[in-house]
Amino acid sequence: VLISNLRSVLEAQFDSRFRATGHSYENYNNWETIEAWTQQVASENPDLISRSAIGTTFLGNTIYLLKVGRPGPNKPAIFMDCGFHAREWISPAFCQWFVREAVGTYGHESNMTEFLDKLDFYVLPVVNIDGYIYTWTKYRMWRKTRSTNAGSTCIGTDPNRNFDAGWCTIGASKNPCDETYCGSAAESEKETKALANFIRNNLSSIKAYLTIHSYSQMILYPYSYDYKLPKNNAE
Repeated sequence: VLISNLRSVLEAQFDSRFRATGHSYENYNNWETIEAWTQQVASENPDLISRSAIGTTFLGNTIYLLKVGRPGPNKPAIFMDCGFHAREWISPAFCQWFVREAVGTYGHESNMTEFLDKLDFYVLPVVNIDGYIYTWTKYRMWRKTRSTNAGSTCIGTDPNRNFDAGWCTIGASKNPCDETYCGSAAESEKETKALANFIRNNLSSIKAYLTIHSYSQMILYPYSYDYKLPKNNAE
């Protein structure tokens, strides 16, 4: 038994929102706070961070992206997203922590300074904003998006299984009521479409893509729908 009283742990997570005033790197933050933080951290660090909007969610929330790095021409980039699955609160918290560490150690720590001088990091703090909000307001263990599904009363799609890459094959479900529902079509979700479009529009510079989840302490790499090793496995 890893957690003897899960209910008390969950309740303590919600309590943090009442204790904290403003954004905190040590407590979980709701979406309203994270959204304000993206603006604040960019405004306070204009030489290292810029904020842009890459789309909107099903419920109309703006999807904000942070670009972290010293300005420079033709820089290679690493894309990192958090918050695919709404209930995995530690994931968005990690993206916020990474941005703080990057900015706070630049000019003081040689590795991070070199990284930000030579690379750009695209950081998407919360992909599934609608679902994340729902975990704060309605149901803590919600996982999917909050889009409606034609012909079903079940809500949401698993955004992690909605991309046009081995879509709806191994590990995905065609049942809208399942937590691994792949959606009505590849990139049917506005969140997935916005993310995929950004990647496609920046393929020439993006050299690596990291997506942060909370399950286990593992490094997983493509492809979950195939047992074959990728061509760059040795690398």
